[in-house]
Amino acid sequence: MPTPTKGSRLGGGPAHERRMLANLATALFEHRRITTTETRAKRLRPLAERLITFAKRGDLHARRRVLTVVRDKSVVHELFTEIAPMMAERNGGYTRITKIGPRKGDNAPMAVIELVQEPVSPKQATVREAEKATKKAATRKAPPKAAEAKETEATEAEAPAEETAEATEAEAPAEETAEAPAEAEGEGEAEQA
Repeated sequence: MPTPTKGSRLGGGPAHERRMLANLATALFEHRRITTTETRAKRLRPLAERLITFAKRGDLHARRRVLTVVRDKSVVHELFTEIAPMMAERNGGYTRITKIGPRKGDNAPMAVIELVQEPVSPKQATVREAEKATKKAATRKAPPKAAEAKETEATEAEAPAEETAEATEAEAPAEETAEAPAEAEGEGEAEQA
C-alpha cells in the first residue's frame, strides 16, 4: 500500500482528493489513456494498479471493493472482463506515465497516463516458465535427479554412435547407385552386339 502523502491534498480536503482520484481512475479505465497533470498522474498510478490487481482476482468481494472506488458499473464490468484478462500475464506495472509539455494556460507540467496494452514479451514468459520449472525441480529429492543425469549421459553417448551408423548406411546406398548405371550401360552394349 502506498504511504499517505504528507502536506496538502489534491483539490483541498481528503474527501475531495478521494473523489478526484476515483474519477480519474474511472476515466482511465473507460478511455485507457488520459492526459492530466504529473502530480495527479503520480497519485493515480498506485490506486489504478491496485484496482487492476483486484480485477485480476475476479471474485465477488474484489468486485465490491472496486465498486467502492469506481461507481460506474459499466466501467467496472469493462475492467473485470476486458482489462484484467489483458493484464493476466503481467505482474504489476499496468500503467505508464509519459511526461508531455507544460499546459498552455498556467504552465503546469502535464503527463499522459495510460494502460500498458502490449503483451508481455514471449522471452520474459519463457524465462518465467523456466524459473518455475527450476524451482519445481529443486523441491524434488536429489537422488532421483542424479539417476536422471546418468540416464541423459547414457542417451547422449548412444546418440553419436547411432548417428555414425546412419551416416555409413547413407553412404553405402550412394555407392550402389553409382555402380548400377555402369552395369546398365554394359548390358545395353551387349544387347546391341
